[in-house]
Amino acid sequence: MSEIKKMTTVIITMLVLMVVPNLYAQILPRSTTAKKVNVLFIAVDDLRSQLGCYGDSVIITPNIDRLAKNGIVFNNAYCQQAVCGPSRASLLTGRRPDVTKVWDLETHFRKALPNAVTLPQYFKENGYQSLCVGKIYHDPAASQDSISWSAPEIMAVTGTVGHKYVLKKNSKAKGKAAAVECVNVPDSAYVDGMVCNAAIKVLREIKDKPFFLAVGFRRPHLPFTAPKKYWDYYKRDEIPMPQQPAPPQNVPEIALHNSTELRGYTDVPDEGPIPPDKIRQLRHGYYASVTYTDMQIGRLLDELNKQGLMDNTIIVLWSDHGYHLGELGLWCKSTNFESDTRIPLIISAPNIKNKGVYTDGIVESVDLYPTLAQLAGLSIPDELDGLSMVPLMEAPERPWKKAAFSQFPRPWMYKNLPRVMGYSVRTKDFRYTEWRNFKNGTIEFTELYRYQANGRLEEKNLAAMKQYDNIKITLKQLLDDGWQKALPVKNR
Repeated sequence: MSEIKKMTTVIITMLVLMVVPNLYAQILPRSTTAKKVNVLFIAVDDLRSQLGCYGDSVIITPNIDRLAKNGIVFNNAYCQQAVCGPSRASLLTGRRPDVTKVWDLETHFRKALPNAVTLPQYFKENGYQSLCVGKIYHDPAASQDSISWSAPEIMAVTGTVGHKYVLKKNSKAKGKAAAVECVNVPDSAYVDGMVCNAAIKVLREIKDKPFFLAVGFRRPHLPFTAPKKYWDYYKRDEIPMPQQPAPPQNVPEIALHNSTELRGYTDVPDEGPIPPDKIRQLRHGYYASVTYTDMQIGRLLDELNKQGLMDNTIIVLWSDHGYHLGELGLWCKSTNFESDTRIPLIISAPNIKNKGVYTDGIVESVDLYPTLAQLAGLSIPDELDGLSMVPLMEAPERPWKKAAFSQFPRPWMYKNLPRVMGYSVRTKDFRYTEWRNFKNGTIEFTELYRYQANGRLEEKNLAAMKQYDNIKITLKQLLDDGWQKALPVKNR
């Protein structure tokens, strides 16, 4: 080969080597060519949208409020079913309860969806370390899903002292003990302090590689137990009593329940009215538990910042459902009412310029899977039942979904099929619910509520009132058409 030919070959080779990487950069997914953003997913059990950043002036949540100032706050976020297992199954699979077939606290979503790729599993398959500390799936060991994670879950299921109580008389009780516990102990004596310690340790170990870290806090789930210093943040006589303690007018009995989850605790009456002093004590315990968890979230955010990861990490704060604290005469969750289905949701993302911004767009838990995929530069799986919220995050005032869809069975808590299912659709101003026979689809009861501008509690069932017939027809059609027809026009 002549010197000229050799030189030509070298030049061509150099040009090819220079061009090929650029060609691959154009045809490969962004996640393989750009630095991957991390994900810190914070799940809080039973957390109401009663936080400082949502306008509450009594509850003390400085760290959640700090996150809100650096992210997008969703004013109208809703879960798919207001109880732990079904809600978490929908979040993690991106599918709705009638697809996961999880309507209770025992059924595993892989029975109906054996090949589902969960949210953390999807990140794992795209080169992330997917790790779990605390409660992400529902508590029992049988509800966990090891294939979702890169390593065994940490404290996903616990039964140690501090999980619920630290006092021996409560810890050794068979079944439930007291609904509240106030003891002068350090944060790490209770489970969420332990979870935060473990999460910080994991964060330090994985900081140099892309991660999807899910951290699940158990309080303010019952029992309301937190170190005494968090109880001392509040004066009990200044904690407000339930705003509307009576059920809505004309409500069908099937929409209510007897607050069984609370009634099993030894310091709460098994039936009948709960005395005012006990109501105030329980609400005090809930507030203290929220502030305790808020402080753990603050420690986690501080560590993220200390490790220099804040500018390259998507942070999500989410709750599996809301909660009643005596409103409508109800305690805990397990209804289709606003206090149970509405959830707090905050997302802080480094590639979203809007910070400290609120949006009234209606969103749902199933929307988080496609949202996080898009924020991380991953393709969105076709089979999901949600819609990426990224366009809404970029333009918070834009028109968005017409409605959110929730459901709740009666009876529930058992592995048998429900007798009836309450299917509910929430629009900007109304909620319409049909209680359908689960076998033949017959409608047994209907509910229609109008929400006033200054409140989110159901006051009166309007379903039988003639002047609302047209609205009822419209909402029934929306419910029958399903979630796809409620999407923004270009996404249908």
